[in-house]
Amino acid sequence: MKKVLFYVLAVLAYCTTANAQSIIDADDQSNPNDFYTKVSTTGKKPMPYPPVRESDVIWEKVVWREIDFNERFNQFFYFPTNDSVNSQGRTNLVSLILRAVKNGEISNVYDDDDMKAPKDPAKAISDLAGEPIERERPKVDADGQTIFDEDGEPEMEKWLQERTFDITTATKIRIKERWYIDKQDSRQKVRILGLAFEYDKELASGNTARNWSFWIPMNDMAVRNVLVNADAFDENNDVVENSYDDVFIARYFDSYIIRTSNIHNRSISDYLVGEDAILEAQKLEEEIYDIESDMWEY
Repeated sequence: MKKVLFYVLAVLAYCTTANAQSIIDADDQSNPNDFYTKVSTTGKKPMPYPPVRESDVIWEKVVWREIDFNERFNQFFYFPTNDSVNSQGRTNLVSLILRAVKNGEISNVYDDDDMKAPKDPAKAISDLAGEPIERERPKVDADGQTIFDEDGEPEMEKWLQERTFDITTATKIRIKERWYIDKQDSRQKVRILGLAFEYDKELASGNTARNWSFWIPMNDMAVRNVLVNADAFDENNDVVENSYDDVFIARYFDSYIIRTSNIHNRSISDYLVGEDAILEAQKLEEEIYDIESDMWEY
């Protein structure tokens, strides 16, 4: 017994020494921004959704929601607005989506929320900035000097000013989701189907107007692969384990209903405004949640 105890202690002492030595010998120069390698979201794969049979769905409702980045709880979607400077490896949701579309990681984008009208990804990105604006400027010679006409007025020429998309104007996202009850377990569930974001688009007149981007399918595994490998900031703990994919699955956001499937095929804003619209959104929210609880009333 004493020999066994001696061998156990010897092994523990060796492991402790080896581990301490490995820390001492670690190459700090390879990771100057931290003292350990973070791999919690690197190379992760999203967990596939459980299959659902049509015959098991006994109730269903399509809902459109908006998530406003101006709400404090949702600000982790918006910041950092510039992920190339002091971002601690984080990126905001819109930048993440745009980068994935540009790089070809997300290839399926659509022009409508029914996601039946495919759109070329390159065209979808260029449409965010809008068409170049035709402007006038004085002509200059090879030396950069202004050219004047016979009357002493500067000669003017037309040129196209390219426009760029300003990521800071994207302050709201819209999601389309489907609520349903699965009779296999008699539970109410939800699946997010699509996502788009709202931003300021410069018009030919020079003014700006709020506009909606292309839609991406949230059921697409390519989209989920992008979301699952990006950290969502948690203000209470920097050791973040939740990805953007986790955020949407766990519904870790504040939102409000703007539309549900209805006979008139209209949004709340089409028939109500102001406080009445807010009360109507709350009423629709309560009706959806009451469906499940009403199933168990006798």
